Amino acid sequence: MSYSFGSVPTMTLGQKLWRVHWPLLIVASAVAAIGTVALYSVSGGSFQPWAERHAMRFLIATLIVIVMAMIRPDVWLKAAYPIYALALLLLALVPFAGVEALGARRWIGTGAFSFQPSELMKVALVLALARFYQWLPAEKVSRPQFVLIAFLVIMVPVALVLRQPDLGTAVLFAVVGLAMMFMAGTSAVYFLSGLAALAVASPLVWAKLHDYQRKRINIFLYPEQDPLGSGYHITQSKIALGAGGLTGRGFMQGTQSRLDFVPEKHTDFIVTLLGEEWGFAGLMLLLGLYMLMLVLLYAMALRCRNSFARLIIGGAAVTLFVYVFINIAMVTGLVPVVGIPLPLVSYGGTSMMTLMVGLGLAMSVYVHGREVVRRDGIGLFW
Repeated sequence: MSYSFGSVPTMTLGQKLWRVHWPLLIVASAVAAIGTVALYSVSGGSFQPWAERHAMRFLIATLIVIVMAMIRPDVWLKAAYPIYALALLLLALVPFAGVEALGARRWIGTGAFSFQPSELMKVALVLALARFYQWLPAEKVSRPQFVLIAFLVIMVPVALVLRQPDLGTAVLFAVVGLAMMFMAGTSAVYFLSGLAALAVASPLVWAKLHDYQRKRINIFLYPEQDPLGSGYHITQSKIALGAGGLTGRGFMQGTQSRLDFVPEKHTDFIVTLLGEEWGFAGLMLLLGLYMLMLVLLYAMALRCRNSFARLIIGGAAVTLFVYVFINIAMVTGLVPVVGIPLPLVSYGGTSMMTLMVGLGLAMSVYVHGREVVRRDGIGLFW
């Protein structure tokens, strides 16, 4: 199937820059600024080694978002399947050519050139599903053969990531993919049937889990069984969050984080530092900014006139939501610890770049959002 703009008029660079959704970038910058301040506190009042790098990475990522916004959506549409195939190939190579660290084989490359193929797949999966449903007529979305195709597009990378093993990323793939199927109009009957099948198969799933994964679930349910061992992370996290109270102990005044009781406080457990120093009010401010980002993404999707654009933006929004939900639920003991960072706040260049590339795709289809994609081409309606 060929997709092109044909001879339709194109926007100038100035017009595209005018249409960039600057409020979304401003809110994202505010979230990243909170992350920079938190990392400054983590390092004891120094921009090294984390805060400065975090801020610079965000600035670079923001420039990438703006550059991506200038690119016409048909470029991403045509590249969707090749990008997905490349990500799938790299995931398949991880067990053979990957680098092992902390008991898992998730990286390819060495030193400064190592990266996680699963991060590329987070973007590729959204692109592939958006293109699939752009091609598929609405009346065929719920037909079993097409539901099966979309399901396989999701579950193949899920299976490959589970082999690494990386349960957190596998959950993210599944949730984002299934959410996109739902947004595309797939009948709710399939989702209800899937939940019932999962409930029946749960004993088999439990048997297939790795020992450390079963241990995480047991500790999640009963952290008091091993408060100085496997339950240490969640126990100290709850203590730090509770110590913050309503308004917190003050900037750089948190004893749990200052005395290193809370582990991984610059990455997955950075919420505990914010909760102790800024209190419940500070965390509500941060969650409010995330909520505002989701509302802005929803408003962007409403203004787009084609399913490809709406699903790209919806995929970016769901990815952001899953990151935030799992991280907050993880550090508060609502779900097992699975190693999901807090977007734009936790230290980590790869996770930040993945999220910002997703926002770049969303910005691209929004900037060109008055373009109507048809199966026989793309037209402009101004």
